[in-house]
Amino acid sequence: MPPDTFGRMADEEYGHPRLAALYDSLHPDRSDLDAYAGMVREFGARRVLDLGCGTGVFALLLAGRGIDVVGVDPARASLDVARAKPGGERVRWICGDAAALPPLRVDLVTMTANVAPAIADPHAWRQTLRGAHDALRPGGRLVFETRDPARRAWEGWTREASHRVTRVPGVGPVETWVEVTGRSGPLVTIRWTYAFAADGEVLTSTSTLRFPEREEVEAELAAQGYVVEGVRDAPDRPGREFVFVARRPA
Repeated sequence: MPPDTFGRMADEEYGHPRLAALYDSLHPDRSDLDAYAGMVREFGARRVLDLGCGTGVFALLLAGRGIDVVGVDPARASLDVARAKPGGERVRWICGDAAALPPLRVDLVTMTANVAPAIADPHAWRQTLRGAHDALRPGGRLVFETRDPARRAWEGWTREASHRVTRVPGVGPVETWVEVTGRSGPLVTIRWTYAFAADGEVLTSTSTLRFPEREEVEAELAAQGYVVEGVRDAPDRPGREFVFVARRPA
């Protein structure tokens, strides 16, 4: 796995080739992307930077609609999966993060799903916001989501609640579950386990997610030069997340 510029390795879930190849099969419901696709239309965006693009589901969705898309992710294994998909040649893929982007002028920067919460280090988060700001054209927007800490989502992340077996074509049954392994302030560390029935291999992936208060996120956006246009609800998880819309002033 490649190290990202935040001084750590990409999570095994995204950076290990065997796990990256499984990701789409284990997460088939991407209805969470509907709200982001709607904002692409709402803002009339024709050039989009998708930070933390993973296996490219959202980037390829937009590229298929004629949008000029740059997909960025620190996990090379996930990008390899994205490139190999139909239409992969339509997207410009970059292995890295927002702190080391080439010159860009996009209409919209997106960080879908857990991308923003997974940037747990405050310095790395500021770097990400600055990198996105630099990539936006004046008047362009950044959209991303964080989880409402008041809902304490981590309390439901137990083996009992998350255990399942997924039959993956060409792979066979894969047993998965998640557990919380630590919590300190707004940081929650979790460990996913993947057990392959075909050969008995067991792999794990550890992630740390940040649960900041809404006011903290808005203050940091303002400090990095954004105007917060609004904080929306997440249609797929009503009442559980904040969807931030921030603009680079014209």
